Amino acid sequence: MEENLTQERSAIIKIAMFGPESTGKTTLAIQLAEYYKTVWVPEFARDYLQDKWDKSQLVCDVDDMLPIAKGQTKLENEKLVVANKYLFCDTNLMVTKVFSEVYYDYCDPLLNEAAQEHEYDLFFLTDIDVPWEKDDLRDRPQGRESVFTVFKKSLIDNNKPFITLSGDKNLRLKKAISIIDELAEAKEMGFSSVDFVQLNELGISLANFKKQLEIFKNGVSKTVLIEPATLYNGIINLSEKESNKKAVFFDENKDNYKLLKFVPASGAASRMFKFLITFLQEFNVTKESINAYVNRKKNNKLPVFVVGLEKFPFYEEIDKKLREEISSFDSLHRNLKFYYFIKLLLSGDYFDYANKPKGVLPFHKYKTHTATAVEEHLYECSQYSSSNGVSNLHLTVSEEHLPQFEAIINTVRPLIEEQDKISINVNYSFQKKSTDTIAVNVDNSVFRTQDDKLVFRPAGHGALIENLNNLDADIVFVKNIDNVSQNDVDKVTFHKKVLAGVLIELQQKIFYYLKCIDCGTIDKTLLDEIVDFLKENLNIILPFDFNALNFEDKVQKTAVLLDRPIRVCGMVINEGEPGGGPFWTKNGDGVISLQIVESSEVDLVNKKQEDILTGATHFNPVDLVCGIKNYKGTKFDLTKFVDHDRGFIVEKSVSGKDIKAYELPGLWNGAMANWLTVFVQAPLVTFNPVKTVNDLLNGAHQPK
Repeated sequence: MEENLTQERSAIIKIAMFGPESTGKTTLAIQLAEYYKTVWVPEFARDYLQDKWDKSQLVCDVDDMLPIAKGQTKLENEKLVVANKYLFCDTNLMVTKVFSEVYYDYCDPLLNEAAQEHEYDLFFLTDIDVPWEKDDLRDRPQGRESVFTVFKKSLIDNNKPFITLSGDKNLRLKKAISIIDELAEAKEMGFSSVDFVQLNELGISLANFKKQLEIFKNGVSKTVLIEPATLYNGIINLSEKESNKKAVFFDENKDNYKLLKFVPASGAASRMFKFLITFLQEFNVTKESINAYVNRKKNNKLPVFVVGLEKFPFYEEIDKKLREEISSFDSLHRNLKFYYFIKLLLSGDYFDYANKPKGVLPFHKYKTHTATAVEEHLYECSQYSSSNGVSNLHLTVSEEHLPQFEAIINTVRPLIEEQDKISINVNYSFQKKSTDTIAVNVDNSVFRTQDDKLVFRPAGHGALIENLNNLDADIVFVKNIDNVSQNDVDKVTFHKKVLAGVLIELQQKIFYYLKCIDCGTIDKTLLDEIVDFLKENLNIILPFDFNALNFEDKVQKTAVLLDRPIRVCGMVINEGEPGGGPFWTKNGDGVISLQIVESSEVDLVNKKQEDILTGATHFNPVDLVCGIKNYKGTKFDLTKFVDHDRGFIVEKSVSGKDIKAYELPGLWNGAMANWLTVFVQAPLVTFNPVKTVNDLLNGAHQPK
């Protein structure tokens, strides 16, 4: 490269404005230089071309590109010497390169090389959402979109770190300052501009990123268990008469509410078929029998699968395909038949069940059809999550799997609508990338791919609080995708109505109290009633100094305790299922409350804590009814009620390398930790999960 195109190196942070003409580059450069009390680099081409116009009334041509590039480089190098920590460049050689290519379909090789080699800590790509302003040197107000696309592509093709800035000049300045401050901090932490842009693209703030790194370094605080929540000590046990009353109350009041069913459904079915995947990897059909394999590996799940093969809802479809593919299928040895069945079931060239979302797999076999899990949720939704002739279902799915869900829903929905004389709305959302968490090596250094990219992983169900927070509904039913039943839908529906009836009754009382407080119509008698309600109905342990407060402070404190989202959770009797359960816990501030806790959140090294965990009488089946609006009818910001100290570190493997990842506990765990919480004993008939494919052989998933 010619010496007069060489860019001087410096510790100064250089920010380049980049974009088509009349997109606010100069304005932003000046604003930023003033804010950071430093200098900015003006556009050399403007004075150069204005002088050319003034002298000869000639406009820019291709021969001007290289002199402009040299002048711009000289000007930038001069400003770099006097810059204060930052240097803001109104333009740069990449802009000159793009203009040369757009206007003249040619770029001088020297300019092209220099543009690629010049480095900036960040490019601000200025959007075209500002008015085009004419002057002597601007002549192309048309086609701004296509020119903007060319500019953006040039940054991508040349691997330049950039962030797009949109909005008016004040909004752009505010955004730019926030970005620059975070960029400087990221660099002080030892991260590159590319790392920073990756964070920005995911929507992960630097503060959140730093917190994640600190969690790996310092560990996650364990949840402190006080005792299990049991019947009459945190868990309500309703009589048949009381349950009927609650269900009737719900039916009488439901048309006053917008109801919605929320189903996390993004998970793939890989765990369902894990033992079959292992079998295919370890079994040699030419050297041993299936019985020999079972005895050798002590695999007790495979015999259950083989014996129950014809009872699976997918049996007939796969058997039919096997006979199409293998003409001599009937004459094969039974070992080969079972082997080929499993292979076809999991093969990516055929059914590929382990890589599909659990929600789209066949769960139930009826006389006329086979139903997937999401179909059963759709039908169930119409039974209890409906008011004023409208039923609403929301599914969180993986973006890649959305078409599979849509195909099923679009086929089945008209049939259910006709059958139940109801209109069904189905909406979808994806887990936000901004909730992903960084992966680290075993020594807590950040894990990187071969091309030096940071690796982020989904943070688990707890991150879905963001999805729930975006929903517009008064009452939300929450249930897992695999918890459906072929039978007893009427009993499940009744139970859901009971929980919803409990919630509405509690909520009406809470709203009444808050309105009285808001209107100033509260006296000592009513305050005493509210305090009793908090203790007896909402399981609130008041602060130890509550009685020492004056009347006004007591009122204010009770208002804060009442004015929160509420969840009523069904809890089934513990039958040894893995997962979370209801406990009385104490947080870091000493507050005792009812929580749903996962075993991974508990310090199992502590014998006392382990004993409390194993002493749980009930299990969390993920059976929730939630009220997410306040007494004024305004949605709560659910992100304000999250316990950010809850979570756990897991060990994973990526490309054969051991890594550590930070995950949030379930949506119903830390993400709802500061909600009003009520536990109600639920009948076992409501809990029918499909954790492994063999669970589909259970009575709840088999025709009667």
